Amino acid sequence: MLEKICQLARDAGEAIMAVYEGEQPLNTQHKKDDSPVTAADIAAHHVIKNGLAQLDPHTPMLSEEDPQTWNERQNWTRYWLVDPLDGTKEFLKRNGEFTVNIALIEDGKPVLGVVYVPVTNVMYSAAEGIAWKEDQAGRRQIQVKEAHPPLVVVSRSHYANDQELHDYLLQLGEHQTVAIGSSLKFCLVAEGEAQLYPRFGPTNIWDTGAGHAVAIAAGAVVHDWKGQTLLYTPKESFLNPGFRVSLF
Repeated sequence: MLEKICQLARDAGEAIMAVYEGEQPLNTQHKKDDSPVTAADIAAHHVIKNGLAQLDPHTPMLSEEDPQTWNERQNWTRYWLVDPLDGTKEFLKRNGEFTVNIALIEDGKPVLGVVYVPVTNVMYSAAEGIAWKEDQAGRRQIQVKEAHPPLVVVSRSHYANDQELHDYLLQLGEHQTVAIGSSLKFCLVAEGEAQLYPRFGPTNIWDTGAGHAVAIAAGAVVHDWKGQTLLYTPKESFLNPGFRVSLF
C-alpha cells in the first residue's frame, strides 16, 4: 500500500507542477478564512481522491479541499487524511517549499504517511514504524539525530509575527534556527537535520498528519504543550492544539 500511495503523491505532484510551470492557469481564489487556493490544489485533490477510491474504496478520505461535515465523519475510526498541496503560500511565492501530504489514520493515530516535494522530487514515507527518504541518491531509512547546538525549525509563514514562539526560543538556550514552509519541518526532524519543531500558531489536522507519521516512525515524539500525544480522532473542529516535534 505504501508504494501505491507514494506513486499517487507523485501523480498529484505532476498535476501541481503543470500549474507551477505555467502549463495550466493558476486561478487563485480565497476561502472563507482568507487562505489561498489555486488550480493546483484542486487538481491534486482530484488525483488523490480518484486514486484512493480505486486503491481503498471502503475507507473515507478527509481532504482540505472537500472536508465532510461533522455528522458524516464523527464515527470514523479509519480514514485517509489529505492535504493535496500543503504550503499554498509557498507555492505562490515560488520558493519550492510545498508538499503533497497523505496519511492513513487508525484509531486517532497516523499509521502511514507520505510527504512528497514536487519541485525536488523528494519523497518522505513511513509505515509500520519505519521511515524513509527517497531522492536522487536512492531510498534510505531515516531516523532522528541529536546535535549540539540543536537546530530548531520554524514556520516560514508565521515566524515573524509569532511572539509566543519568540519568547519560547529566548528561553531555549543555545540553538540555531531555520524557517521553512509546509510539512517539511516534520521531515527535517525525522531525517536528523533538525532537532526541534515548536508550533504555537494554528494548524489544521491535514497540515500535520502525514508529517507526524514520518516523524514518529523516525523516532521523534509529537506532543501538545501539555505533553499529550497529538491525536486525529474525529472532532468537530479541524484545528490542532499547539505542539512540538522533538527527539524526546
